[in-house]
Amino acid sequence: MKILKYLFLFALLSFVALTVFVATQKGNFSVERSKVINSPRATVYNYLNDFRNYEDFESWSVEDPSIKMTFANKTSGNGASFYWDGADGKGNAITLKTKEGESIAQKMQYDGTEADVSWTLKDTLNGKTKVTWRAKGTMSFLFKIYTSLHGGSDKVIGTIYEKSLVNIDKNLDYETKTYAVKVDGIVKKEDTPYIRQTFTSEISKVNKNARIVIPKLIHFSETNGLSANGKPFIIYHTYDTNTGLAKISICLPINKEISISSGSDILSGKLNGFDAVKTTLNGDYSHRNEAITKTTAYINNQKIIPDLSWSHLEIWTLSKLDVKASSKLVTEIYFPIKPKVVPVVTEPVYTPQTSSETQGETPTSEPRTEPRKEPVKKKPAPAPTPAPTQEEDSEF
Repeated sequence: MKILKYLFLFALLSFVALTVFVATQKGNFSVERSKVINSPRATVYNYLNDFRNYEDFESWSVEDPSIKMTFANKTSGNGASFYWDGADGKGNAITLKTKEGESIAQKMQYDGTEADVSWTLKDTLNGKTKVTWRAKGTMSFLFKIYTSLHGGSDKVIGTIYEKSLVNIDKNLDYETKTYAVKVDGIVKKEDTPYIRQTFTSEISKVNKNARIVIPKLIHFSETNGLSANGKPFIIYHTYDTNTGLAKISICLPINKEISISSGSDILSGKLNGFDAVKTTLNGDYSHRNEAITKTTAYINNQKIIPDLSWSHLEIWTLSKLDVKASSKLVTEIYFPIKPKVVPVVTEPVYTPQTSSETQGETPTSEPRTEPRKEPVKKKPAPAPTPAPTQEEDSEF
């Protein structure tokens, strides 16, 4: 019995000693880790800026499938947030400030531990990106005990960051390199009424702007009793690679033509039917230029006449609004072309036989014809020019 008393006393004294030791330790911590990611800076930034991707690279989430993550309506950009709940505790994170393609500032809370978290991105050689991940904050008493028993806060948090950065590199390498471009050929696009916002954008920021505008268009359609009639699309009126600018209309197709009163930042219109060369891009948007190059080559090789009055149309068949994995994105691209003019034959090649000509003759295997005449053909008429309409009715 005395031995048990001594063991109990020893355990109690050890616990008291540990408690005193932990209580006297600083509760502040500062951790930093960096890694070169084998992907372009814009791709890395977009990946880190969307909380939906965190469950795929945060090492503590990847290693513990029991953790449940809950995402708010807004998962990227300023004000984005998410929450998690697991056997080891609950937490949440919110994005406070972003600088496009360069940095992300966040606030994290985890069972009494709070931290200011930042991501900094820098270009390196060969199109790679150096990512620096920092955290600075105060630990809860329980977290201080845990880190004290496992080598300190820098080792505990730093190991999580190191594993997570490796996951980021691996995930992005797969997601950006898994893609396919297929030129489908000539198709006919039908008339499509829509609501839209039109403005000039940097080409590199078109997707970001679309992810902001499309929810607004969806809200407008729902508020006004309209039904979406297909996937969102973008009309590129101009596409200038020299300046890096494009005039675009971000559109949501609707079930009927409408008129919107002046003063609204959302307008209505109708996409008139047109002939086009269609190309399908399966994968990350960063391969759009390859899709455009292949489409242009197809048009030139097939001696197709393009319609240069506007650039092209992109339909977000599966977008970041639908899926988080870049490899699963589907974008349909349509380049307008001039319709072919079919020559009109005014006289038939063969003259039909009369009954008197064939009367008394034995039928043969080939029809009897008059001496063949060369057909008279009219010159092809020029392609019709659509009558100008008000901007609200058509973009073209």
